[in-house]
Amino acid sequence: MGTGSTVNKFIDALAGIKERIQGAVSSSEASTKRLRAVGIEVLDASQVRSLPVYVDGADEIDGRGYMIKGGGAALTREKIVAALAERFVCIVDESKQVQTLGAFPLPVEVIPMAAAQVARRFEQLGGSARLRLRDGQPLVTDNGQHILDVTGLAITDPLAFESEANQWPGVVTVGVFAHQKASVCLLGTARGVQTLQYGAAARAGRGALRKLMPARVGGAVRCGGCAPAGRGAAALRGLEAGAAAGAASGVAGGRR
Repeated sequence: MGTGSTVNKFIDALAGIKERIQGAVSSSEASTKRLRAVGIEVLDASQVRSLPVYVDGADEIDGRGYMIKGGGAALTREKIVAALAERFVCIVDESKQVQTLGAFPLPVEVIPMAAAQVARRFEQLGGSARLRLRDGQPLVTDNGQHILDVTGLAITDPLAFESEANQWPGVVTVGVFAHQKASVCLLGTARGVQTLQYGAAARAGRGALRKLMPARVGGAVRCGGCAPAGRGAAALRGLEAGAAAGAASGVAGGRR
């Protein structure tokens, strides 16, 4: 489970089917608190070997499923949990669709003593990095680190960019999600929820992956094909409920 306002709506929708969900791995203290409040058990990432699905929003998403994330300051834990998942389902509104990543300020989680050094590295790329503040003080993440927000970038090769920036000393992680890209995007629009598939998902046709692909029915969504058994079934039924609730609650209205 990811973090942010869209995920909050998704979690609230899961409350109605919580008895069918064995548990969830959370990417932030905020999501953990909300999951427990609706009665869903939260598992530590170290307790699981894999997850059938990871659900989150995004600040930007391009036509290949590459994303910028981290507006909610949970990017490192989001990337860790996403790496455990077989599928990444992204829920956004159409304002988040872009041709090239970088218009949204790129979040970068950094070790505090390296913030100025990392900022200079981005300046060499033509970017401008600013330390994220909260109440006039540096924002501190759940991991005890700081966030730089970088503007002025046009990220044309997200895979290479993510690999390079993550190597810089002092960078915990960069908010480009290319190695952990979206498999499916549920896109909220004025016309309803549209399903976008990327990479292997787009080529899967009627194969096993089709079980994860929600189809629009009367403005809501349902999962196409036969639902798999066990925890995968619970997760995908939760995806159906949460996606429909998110669309009805204003995901298409510009909320992250």
